Amino acid sequence: MLEHGGNLRDAARHHGRDDWIDLSTGINPHGYPAPAPSSAAWHRLPEPDPALLIAACAYYRAPQLLPVAGTQAAIQALPRLRSPSRVAVSAPSYAEHAHHWGMHGHTRRLVPYAELEAAVDDSDVVVVVNPNNPTGQTIAPERLLDWAARLHARGGWLVVDEAFGDTVVDLSVAPHAAQAGLIVLRSVGKFFGLAGLRLGFVAAHARVLAGLADLLGPWAVSGPAQEIAMQALCDTSWQQDTQVRLAMSGERLALLLQEHGIASGGTPLFRWWPETRPEAFHQHMAARGIWCRLFREAARGIRLGLPASEGEWRRLELAFQEWSKQ
Repeated sequence: MLEHGGNLRDAARHHGRDDWIDLSTGINPHGYPAPAPSSAAWHRLPEPDPALLIAACAYYRAPQLLPVAGTQAAIQALPRLRSPSRVAVSAPSYAEHAHHWGMHGHTRRLVPYAELEAAVDDSDVVVVVNPNNPTGQTIAPERLLDWAARLHARGGWLVVDEAFGDTVVDLSVAPHAAQAGLIVLRSVGKFFGLAGLRLGFVAAHARVLAGLADLLGPWAVSGPAQEIAMQALCDTSWQQDTQVRLAMSGERLALLLQEHGIASGGTPLFRWWPETRPEAFHQHMAARGIWCRLFREAARGIRLGLPASEGEWRRLELAFQEWSKQ
C-alpha cells in the first residue's frame, strides 16, 4: 500500500506520546456534526436513495452522479473500464491515480503540470488533480474542458479529481460532466470532514456511470453514509459558515509559515512547501506531537493541515519558533 497521511497509530508506535495533533491529512478539523442514522439505515440493505442523488447534484451542480464508497473506489475501478491505453497522470499529485493506472496493462507516464497541454494530444487518458494535492496548483476550467473535448475526439478520457474542490467552487468542471470524455471525482471527506463515511461521487457521461456501477456492484454505499451525507449536502447554512471559517484558518496558516520565511502553496485546507530538509522538519514536529505529511519523492516537501483549536495553534507556533532557532 502507498503511504498516506492520518496514520496516527504508526506515529505513536514510532514516537510515543498520546497527545497527537494530526495535521497530516488536509481534512477539515471541524467536520459536519453527523446525526445518528436511523435504525433502518443499519438494518436494511442500502439501496440507492434518489433523494441523495438530488441533493448531491444540486450541491456539485452536476447533471448526473454515481455515489461510490469514497473516491478511492472510483480511482481503483476506472482503469478496469478501458482496454490498454496511453495514460498521462499529472505529477506530482495524489499517488493512487498513477499506482492504479499502472496495474491494469496501461502505458502510464507521469507528466509535470506545465507539460500536460502537450500530453493531451498523444494520450488516451489524462488524469489531473485540481486543485492539486499536495501543491495546491490549479488549472482553469476552460483549459480542462478543451482537453476533454480533444481527448473525446479520439475516444479518450479526461479524469479530474476535485477532492479538494469545495473551497474553490468556480474551478469545478462537474457542471459539464454530461460532456462525453469528462470524468469528475468529488469527495465528502475533506471539506465536510467526513472521511470516515467513505463516500464520494463520480460525475460523468451516463455510459461511463453505468459501466462503473456494474463494476462496483450493488450496495456500494452504506445506508448510514447515505443518510448523513444527504443532511450535510443540504445544510447550506453550515456550508457557508464553513467556507468563511476555512478561508480564515487557511490564511492564518499561510501567514504563520510566511513569518518563518516559508513561501507555500495550497488551499484553505492545507499548505505545502518544498522544504529543503523535510525529514528533519518532520522529525522535529513529531518529537512535539505534531504529525505532518512528509513527501520524500516527486513533491519533496511538507504538507500541513489546519489545527483544530487555539491550543493546537499555540503548539504549532511554538514548534515553528523552535525550528527557526536551529
